[in-house]
Amino acid sequence: MSTIWKPSVTVAAIIERQNRFLMVEEDTPDGVRINQPAGHLEAKESLEQAVIRETLEETAYEFQPTALVGTYLSTFVSPSSGETVTYLRFAFTGDAGDLTDRPLDHGIRAARWMSYAEILNCEHQHRSPLVLQCIDDYLRGKRAPLSLLFTHPSAL
Repeated sequence: MSTIWKPSVTVAAIIERQNRFLMVEEDTPDGVRINQPAGHLEAKESLEQAVIRETLEETAYEFQPTALVGTYLSTFVSPSSGETVTYLRFAFTGDAGDLTDRPLDHGIRAARWMSYAEILNCEHQHRSPLVLQCIDDYLRGKRAPLSLLFTHPSAL
């Protein structure tokens, strides 16, 4: 019997306010990196629930997704460990709500609003090439309705 290959499913939030994007600065095994609020889909949650949770955990902002920007497949090889992981990312856009007083997740140094120019200037620190790809797709106006996503109750 052969092993079935499975990518790691992740979600990301592309949130723009006053020409600035909500980004996180995080500690990783490969050093400090810049990313969108993002993380792994967990058992018993929908993709929308995952991106709402991850955004709150990493930025302390409430988030309401309004559209899917895109789906992305990429492979990452860690410079420090040599481990190879393939990610299937679902990037959402939407509205940031209230800033709560909850602490940020372990490993998140800060959540900050960054201009596109600032994001470009730190491209060498991006968690993955998908960081800029997702923002560029958002700026190109790529949007799909959330109604394209369906989560069967058996998955919740």
